[in-house]
Amino acid sequence: MIVRTPQASRVLLVRPGATDFDDQGRIKGTLDMPMSERGRQQVNSLAEQLSDFPVATIYTAPCESARETAQQLAQGREIRIKVIDAFRNVDHGLWHGKLIEEVRRNHPKVYRQGQDSPSDVCPPGGESIREARDRVAKAIRKVIRKSGTEAIAIVIPDPMAWVVQSLISGEELSDLWKAETDGASWDLLESVSDKVAEA
Repeated sequence: MIVRTPQASRVLLVRPGATDFDDQGRIKGTLDMPMSERGRQQVNSLAEQLSDFPVATIYTAPCESARETAQQLAQGREIRIKVIDAFRNVDHGLWHGKLIEEVRRNHPKVYRQGQDSPSDVCPPGGESIREARDRVAKAIRKVIRKSGTEAIAIVIPDPMAWVVQSLISGEELSDLWKAETDGASWDLLESVSDKVAEA
């Protein structure tokens, strides 16, 4: 199902700087971690790259690395920062802290499923990618509708950023494991023909 919005919206989708778990290839999910030293360096570079991008509001996930990234992007500029609880990362349950390589080695069927049909992956005690998509879809539509033609930035960690990119672009999800760690990257998205996909 597709929800139409009145105008096309430009969305700057930003992944936060890396945490220690990202640097180690571990699954952080909803664990709230500060950026690592490497992550802070990444965000300093990111802030320089995006210093001229015209954005009035940054919507950010509630985790520390996302909030730190948003604050760095807004520094010295008149930009509002709004924390959106629904942008919290995917709950990986008992997988929190595990190495991605450990999942590949010990749960090869689940690992393959994450590559081939990631929407159905659900860690023990966590939420499936499909559930996370349902949770974030309403909040994404709301901020895009509210923005009108104004460009906005969304700072959100992977893999939730990967889910959001799919919602806005209409592209299918592919390979959960490639979208599991952050590294202060960004994508400029535009809702195609004023449409935002609904989960």
